[in-house]
Amino acid sequence: MDGYQALRHSTSHVMAQAVLDLFPNAKLAIGPPIEDGFYYDFDLGKDADGKPISFNPEDLTEIERRMKELVACDEEFVEKKLSPADARELFMDQPYKLELIHDILQGGETSSDAKQVQAHLLGTYRNGGFVDLCRGPHLRSTGEIPLDGFKLLSIAGAYWRGDERRQMLQRIYGTAWSTAEQLQTYLIRREKLVESDHRRLNRDLQLYISPDEIGAGLIIYGPEASRLRSIVEEYWRNKHFECGYEMLYSPHIGHAKLWETSGHLEFYRDKMYSPLDIEGQQYFLKPMNCPFHMLYYKSQVRSYRDLPIRLAELGTVYRYERSGVLHGLLRTRGFTQDDAHIICTPEQITCEIEDVLKFSLEVWDSFGFADYEIRLATRPDKAIGTDEKWAEATDALRRVLEAREMPYEIDERGGSFYGPKIDLDVKDLLGRAWQLTTIQFDFNLPERFDMVYTASDGSRKRPYMVHRALLGSWERFFGLLIEHYAGAFPVWLSSTQALVIPIAERHSHFAARAGSILQSAGLRVEIDTAESSLQARIRRAHVRKIPYIVIVGDREEEHETLSVRLRNEEDLGEMTIQDLIDRVTRTVKGKKGL
Repeated sequence: MDGYQALRHSTSHVMAQAVLDLFPNAKLAIGPPIEDGFYYDFDLGKDADGKPISFNPEDLTEIERRMKELVACDEEFVEKKLSPADARELFMDQPYKLELIHDILQGGETSSDAKQVQAHLLGTYRNGGFVDLCRGPHLRSTGEIPLDGFKLLSIAGAYWRGDERRQMLQRIYGTAWSTAEQLQTYLIRREKLVESDHRRLNRDLQLYISPDEIGAGLIIYGPEASRLRSIVEEYWRNKHFECGYEMLYSPHIGHAKLWETSGHLEFYRDKMYSPLDIEGQQYFLKPMNCPFHMLYYKSQVRSYRDLPIRLAELGTVYRYERSGVLHGLLRTRGFTQDDAHIICTPEQITCEIEDVLKFSLEVWDSFGFADYEIRLATRPDKAIGTDEKWAEATDALRRVLEAREMPYEIDERGGSFYGPKIDLDVKDLLGRAWQLTTIQFDFNLPERFDMVYTASDGSRKRPYMVHRALLGSWERFFGLLIEHYAGAFPVWLSSTQALVIPIAERHSHFAARAGSILQSAGLRVEIDTAESSLQARIRRAHVRKIPYIVIVGDREEEHETLSVRLRNEEDLGEMTIQDLIDRVTRTVKGKKGL
């Protein structure tokens, strides 16, 4: 975003200026640059009936037209520092700006705010008759914004400060680029993103529901998604068994003392739900699986001969998220995390981290992801443990990355409260990066739970531990998988691999017999005997994105063959039942395509 930050920030100001020209009573909130664009939040007040006024698509056209006029005026962006009193007077009719000024003067949200407070000055930028509370950066003038390089995209609701208890504002999203060609390239890519949105695809695929009756951010999976999930979980478990992991199942709640010991009540309380009162004792829904795994380790006396111990779990956890940030499957309040904890000696730690990296890349390749980025996340401001322990853990992770010659970026202060970590951001077919795999060092939980093992010399020593997740969470991974493949999953993942369609009722017996043979060979098959036309049934199969559509009629029944076409409409012609079994079996084994 850095290369475009000034351009997009400047365009955001011009948009706010245009909105005030067209809606003089609008109240301004914030308007930052973001990845690929910008937005600005507005409060348009209420109409005569007391209902909030909203933008409509026609308004975007008018705002964009006015923006082009302002750009053509080539008004200079002028920075000016104001005293708190002058800033309050300037924004006296802008309540959201006054709240921001108050917060800045109370200590601010960033170090640069704090410096301004110490100097008793607040930053503003003016262009023409418009002025905004702002730290910049900006272009020299509005004329440097390309007239054919920006576009307003959409309207959305957004709670003030992301708090659902506050005022709902009107947010306008836009994008800005250096050239018209860059803008058009982005708009084409954005259209593909819209088409592959998992929430949109779900309307046809009917994979999951999230009804109001169970509460926001909670998911019920339908039969198709549940079958797909079981396929992924079976693969996941088998790969873990191959790599020397053992499986655990842990409770959904835990006593308050458990979370006190782990440090979650002290460092993670704002993400945990209110406690349950059970016989006068407080229990919490688990936000993580880690403490239960620590207790399992402690349930027996451990020797250096037992290590490493690799414990894995597909455990459902619950974390509080504001309703304004919930997003289909990608951000939920209840999700299943593919957790694992590797407990080992100091001498084993490098090899274990190397193995996890290798394991991660192998798994991602099987799901069709070969492009990724790596980040090494360091100590956050709020953390457990000494500087020395953090430095030792961070260096251990760094050494593994450098030994394997894996390029990485430093994510300053991006670690969790209990340790530094390696994050793998996987890129999908649309070029988006998703943070999924995490390999996290932890000196602290072994300390807090007093985990020990008997060394070869008979002494008691503290083990090292690595937290590890490959998929991150099933929900987010499933959303990624839907969008990556636009719902057209590879054959090995498809819950229904082949749909057999008899042309007429008299062909139903042969269709059932063929389907039974395919199922006996391990294929996931359905028979469509609905009382609708052949074309309607084929069309439904395409909507469901079923890989193989198998048609049987008089000719096929006579020759004991199948007419097979792919969901991409490629016609494979006639083949024997065994030919189809062999083709699907090869494809499933290779875990690639159709």
